[in-house]
Amino acid sequence: DKYGADALRFMLVTGNAPGNDMRFSYTKIESARNFANKIWNASRFIMMNMAGKTVKNASKDELQPVDRWILSRMNTTVKEVTENMEKFELGIAAQKIYDFIWDDLCDWYIEMVKPRLYNTDDAMSQNAALSTLKKVLISALKLLHPYMPFITEEIYCTVREECADNDTPESIMIADWPIYDIELDYAEDEKDIELIKEAVKGIRNVRSS
Repeated sequence: DKYGADALRFMLVTGNAPGNDMRFSYTKIESARNFANKIWNASRFIMMNMAGKTVKNASKDELQPVDRWILSRMNTTVKEVTENMEKFELGIAAQKIYDFIWDDLCDWYIEMVKPRLYNTDDAMSQNAALSTLKKVLISALKLLHPYMPFITEEIYCTVREECADNDTPESIMIADWPIYDIELDYAEDEKDIELIKEAVKGIRNVRSS
């Protein structure tokens, strides 16, 4: 009643090896609830910026390096999570989904594209950012759905309604599972953006010390 079924499910499946007993932890369940809040807030931000706009699928040439980086990271996560799930390594898969959503999507990509979202003078760049955000969010929700079925269904249906996207299934429960796509393997862009991330982290460390 206090934390929600999704947070409880996610807490029970992460941070423990199969076959082992685990101690119930309110700290862990609070962490899972915070993760759900993080997803909810990020989704609200994305939908707020998509409101009133017709978001078209961006072509490869319209994507900027940071767009290709997050798509490539998502693509790798899809591949690895699928492999883990097929081996019943559910806790490992859940941790990879958590890291991708919290770190790559929320803490880095969304922050990096905010100037483009607010820049009404460059419609193509803004559309590419929104198209990428939508694609990555939907794929991330699909990966997370087995663990957090309620919040992922709510967000998926809301995004579908906000975008008037009648070409996608009406429920995430019957939507196709994400598939690894070699065309989204942007190794050079991943390398470049990771270098920028390391520089930013270094600057933050210097400032904090």
